[in-house]
Amino acid sequence: MFGSIVVGTDGSETAGEAVRQATELAKAIGGRVHLVSAFEPVGSQRLREERAEAPDDMQWAVNEREDVDATLRAASEKIEEAGVEVDTYARQGDPADAILDVAEEQGADLIVVGNKGMTGAKRFLLGSVPNKVSHHAPCSVMIIRTT
Repeated sequence: MFGSIVVGTDGSETAGEAVRQATELAKAIGGRVHLVSAFEPVGSQRLREERAEAPDDMQWAVNEREDVDATLRAASEKIEEAGVEVDTYARQGDPADAILDVAEEQGADLIVVGNKGMTGAKRFLLGSVPNKVSHHAPCSVMIIRTT
């Protein structure tokens, strides 16, 4: 049914819950997890300045590649410890686009995302990963209630 599951992570609690539930589902049905994280490379001075000013839900935009790799490594270790096969993808650019691209490339059966950012005016001003994914996914989407 859902043999190929794509889930994104930025290291946040919301993403952690989505990864946890995607892992449980994959384990229960013998599926594989495709773990995605997005990044925007920036200079170290700019990184320091923007990190101090960025809202929590935009932290992905100021992560260095090394941070993204560390985030993927930590999450993938937990998935593997659960006995689930996992592939990781660090992609430059918008997180929703990264998730959608991997889902299409891998022929995913399901995308799992957390619901953070789905309500309020910010969704209309900035957009949100779950909103964009739910409207453009090439497969079913499970939105995990995390807030």
